[in-house]
Amino acid sequence: MGRASKAKLAAVTELLKLDFGCGPHKREGFHGVDQTAFPGVDTVCDLTQPWPWADNSVSEAHASHFVEHLTAWQRVAFWNELYRVLVPNGTAQIIVPHWASCRAYGDPTHQWPPVSEFAFLYLNKNWRMANAPHDDSSVHPDGFKCDFEFSVGNGMRPDIQARNPEFQQFAMANYKEAITDLFVTVKALK
Repeated sequence: MGRASKAKLAAVTELLKLDFGCGPHKREGFHGVDQTAFPGVDTVCDLTQPWPWADNSVSEAHASHFVEHLTAWQRVAFWNELYRVLVPNGTAQIIVPHWASCRAYGDPTHQWPPVSEFAFLYLNKNWRMANAPHDDSSVHPDGFKCDFEFSVGNGMRPDIQARNPEFQQFAMANYKEAITDLFVTVKALK
């Protein structure tokens, strides 16, 4: 293997996988990040401030029940920083309580508004420029700079998940507490 190939291989293996707000339960194979020095946390930092990682230095990220602890504008900054540090086509898996679940409201450290499926549309630059250009950084200095594609899934209550698909669709559309969590994967479009 030539010197250039070894250098490329070294660069690939040095990319980070970050677990944001991991607490004492860091995801295996990930670098744990939290504002509190729990066991297993590798980097203690305030993610509402500029992040210590270089541009395009992260291949994958994970945040389970973290984003809902940020205010609306802190979330914008989170998405912008995530976009900055992810490599092109880098991904992040985000899990948040569904807005229609009591899980979104029970913890006094959760911030308003609760996270809804609609919030992820703003992460896509084409959608944002067509529908909400006032939220883009080209218009609002603290606005979105990111450009992600995303997919959204959900976790249903077990009693609803056991029912037929037609009932599941009806329950998701009409019943509070039908969905417990949103599972979102974002991919950096660079």
